[in-house]
Formats: sequence, structure tokens, C-alpha cells
Amino acid sequence: MEQIFKNKVIIITGSTFGIGKTTALAFAARGAKVVLSDYLPDEDTEKTIKENGNDAIFVKCDVSKEEDVRNLVAATVAHYGRLDFCFNNAGIEGTPAPATDCTNENWDRTININLKGVWYCMKYQIPEMLKTGGGSIVNNASIAGLVGFGNMPAYVASKHGVVGLTKNVALDYAKQGIRVNAVCPGVIHTPMIDRFTGGDQAAIEQLKAGKPMGRIGQPEEIAETVVFLCSDGASFITGQAIAVDGGWTVQ
Repeated sequence: MEQIFKNKVIIITGSTFGIGKTTALAFAARGAKVVLSDYLPDEDTEKTIKENGNDAIFVKCDVSKEEDVRNLVAATVAHYGRLDFCFNNAGIEGTPAPATDCTNENWDRTININLKGVWYCMKYQIPEMLKTGGGSIVNNASIAGLVGFGNMPAYVASKHGVVGLTKNVALDYAKQGIRVNAVCPGVIHTPMIDRFTGGDQAAIEQLKAGKPMGRIGQPEEIAETVVFLCSDGASFITGQAIAVDGGWTVQ
């Protein structure tokens, strides 16, 4: 695979499972030095990357805690000397319920991880990118950041917030060489979807039936979108929220 990111450094939050893990492997395969990050240890992904002859480190981080995020960025620069790309992917779905039944605890936890966590990340990532002339940030939003979904008030609010924050920061730093975009996955086959469906095949088929393409997306399809957004091929793209959803939101 072409080493388009050779000697470049990327931070990926939420790298232990699903989209984050798959994206980490995609960047490593293209020569990037990958800083894996999650609130849980992740020896497996780091081991896989190194066995394939590429470079990675793991830094434990709860993105809802500012000091953790500060340490993540500092550890990255201390180890690799620079920061070029970031995929702010960490997020949770929260507990489904109508707005009036959403608990304060669920609201705060979902917003703190999904939205405040993305803000914390960019707050500390951008100054390091500026030192080397710029970079590219991709925030993981959701189609729930583009349209509404019932029974998920905190999740939908957080993902709409990520899209708005992405647009704002893109404008703030466009002239300084930093591009900021959001990827908005539809239904992707990840542990989150497994939790949502409980492995029930009828529920899975129902999800497939709602998609114009008639299938659920794969983590690799999100990873390749993030790769593109960080590549020179996307050099004139910033402030965008790109749906990768099999056509769901255009129905």
C-alpha cells in the first residue's frame, strides 16, 4: 500500500474497537505513526500494527477529562515530536429514552464524552499542529448530527454539536493551514450496533431495509473516508460534515 502518510503522526481516540481500531490500522498501513487512545487498554491493536512493521504507541485517555486529553497530546509530541492528523472518534450512544425520561447523569455523560471530549481534543491538538504549519482533523459525528432520531436526545444533541463545532473551528483556522471536517456514519457494523440490536437477526434486517443500498456499512468504509479527508486529495475541503450512510439521509 502506498505510504502516503510516511513520517506523519496521527492521534486516534476510541481506538480499541470498531471504527477507531479499523481507522488506526488503515493509517498505519499507509505509513503513519499512530497514537492509539482509549479509556481501556489496547494492546491488541498496537501489537497488530507493530507486527506489520509499522509504528504505534498507546496512551490511556478518557476524553471527558481535560487533564487526560492534555496528557495525550503532550505524550504524542514527546514521543514523536509532532502532530499532523487527528481522528476524534471516541463516543458513546448513551441510554435511549424520550427527552423527559433522559436522566441528568445520562445527559451529562453523553455530552461530556461526545461533545466536550471533541472540544478538549481540538483545544490541545491545534496548538501543536500550528507549530508545524497545519494539519487535518476529522471529528466523528453521526447521521444523528444531521437529522433527528427519537429516544436519543443526549446523543443527537451531542452529535449536532460536533457538526457545529467542526464548522466553527474550520473557519477559525482555515488560513493557518488546519482543515477540520466531520464524518457522519450511518449504521455501521460495530460493537455499538451489536449492542443496539442485541444480535437479533430480525432487527439487523430491519436496519438493512431502511437503507437505499440495502445493507449495513462496514468500519473500513468510514476509515477510508477519514484517510481521504487527511490526504492531499482533500486539500480544499474543510468545515464539511460528510455522510457515509449508503444514501440514508437523502431519502
